[in-house]
Amino acid sequence: MPDMRTLLREAAGEDCILEQESMKKHTTFHIGGPADYFAAPTTAEGVQRIVKLCREEEYPFYVIGNGSNLLVSDQGYRGLVLQLYKNFSEITISAPDTGRSTILAQSGAMLSVIAKRALEAGLTGFEFASGIPGTLGGAVVMNAGTYGGEMKDVLISATVLDRSGEIREIPVPELALGYRQSAVSANGWIVLDAKITLACGETEAIRGRMEELKRQRVQKQPLELPSAGSTFKRPEGFFAGKLIMDAGLRGYTVGGAQVSEKHCGFVVNRGGATAADVRKLIADVRARVYEASGVTLEPEIRMLGAFDEDGKPGGCGHPAHPEDGFD
Repeated sequence: MPDMRTLLREAAGEDCILEQESMKKHTTFHIGGPADYFAAPTTAEGVQRIVKLCREEEYPFYVIGNGSNLLVSDQGYRGLVLQLYKNFSEITISAPDTGRSTILAQSGAMLSVIAKRALEAGLTGFEFASGIPGTLGGAVVMNAGTYGGEMKDVLISATVLDRSGEIREIPVPELALGYRQSAVSANGWIVLDAKITLACGETEAIRGRMEELKRQRVQKQPLELPSAGSTFKRPEGFFAGKLIMDAGLRGYTVGGAQVSEKHCGFVVNRGGATAADVRKLIADVRARVYEASGVTLEPEIRMLGAFDEDGKPGGCGHPAHPEDGFD
């Protein structure tokens, strides 16, 4: 019987499989131990073959984009990390029809790049996403949004690989997009591409809006340090950053991890932070905020790999299901 290494190389091709790949190189936190296997396929069929093999062999796997919402254990991941990012990032823009155009993009395309292409084509409606540091796939999974816009406002449909191994197009009403949730994550689907509809607009107005949003982000967010974006979901009726600040935790530090002094809703890597540092800091913040306000903060960051002493996924974030999410 061939081993998993041989089977993966047969399914994905010799050049698509890496072994013991450091996840520090593939997360925006710059934290994480090695994944046993790492694959970056270039086609939907390649994704389909790899996923089919893993499911048949009951081998753990996890799908990521650019790793912008992910904390990987210091011990790494005993399974396959399937990355849909630079090798899976084609963008096509249709000719305008009745004042609108459709953008078809693969799930690994960065939102910032899609926004830039929309600007170049004179298309408005995607400015809100221009500074979100993630891929289209992750944005669909979590219905990403900020500055008054969210993905459900612009999506037409998403093409997914479902749990039965079928590739199918799901119209936006069936994606059930809500605050940081969707039918994609609920059903364990993998986003392959998505269609976006945008209106024709004035290029200079679009550029001006994007530049204004960039100024606000630079002013308010700790973009100069590695992070995984907003650490906590927004509690109903509150702002996570203010609750953390009011609990006296601005600048609170565990090892190399710190509650950002610029924006308390972000945990940053000050240099040399470990996953254990981040995990403990998140747990401490949750406890202190609950003591101060009675509000339970829910982490937005997903966690992958073993965190507890017994080797099970840690309990202070969202432990990553082998087929969950797209980060």
